Amino acid sequence: MKIVLFGASGTIGRAILEEALKRKHEVTAAVRRPEALEIQHNGLLTLPADLLRPEEVARAAGGHEAAISAYDPEFGAEGELLEVARSLVEGLKTAGVNRLIVVGGAGSLKTDSGERLMDTPEFPEEIRPLAAAHADAYEIYAQSGLEYTYASPAAMISPGRRTGQFRVGLDRLVVDENGKSEISIQDYAAAVIDELEEGNFIGTRFTVGY
Repeated sequence: MKIVLFGASGTIGRAILEEALKRKHEVTAAVRRPEALEIQHNGLLTLPADLLRPEEVARAAGGHEAAISAYDPEFGAEGELLEVARSLVEGLKTAGVNRLIVVGGAGSLKTDSGERLMDTPEFPEEIRPLAAAHADAYEIYAQSGLEYTYASPAAMISPGRRTGQFRVGLDRLVVDENGKSEISIQDYAAAVIDELEEGNFIGTRFTVGY
């Protein structure tokens, strides 16, 4: 499949890029600084693009079958998530690209108590603004009219091994028998590309965990 990947230079974006290339997809990595990507592959094209500019989104996305956004704002710039969501939707519509997968947050997932994760007492206060921004951005995608999928990671996502063994949920946090909610970045990337290929969650969200 021919896909455009925004945010490919970030930690999660890079893992998604590597997973997509490994599965023989053609990827255009649209990033602010292409020289920072430092990956060479026959199936990879890099383009400069600013996600805050809908016209640049449209230029990068034109001619592709699907788009993936792995945009991750810097700490303290949570508000950009909403600007990026609006710009991305506008740009993709202009380009005629209807399929979108978004790397989202886990904060708005429901816990066993029925509360959102970000509303629980244990949730770190310092990242609550980011979680709230992710939740608001999700609503923008949900109302966009695009064939979107919002991919929420587990509560804890960190570098690790690609096992290919994980569980998939919808809007409820996936936890193990000890109540932990974890996923490696590599397995999360595998789940995102699974969704790209299979399209099991078009028009909704999903989450993964061990």
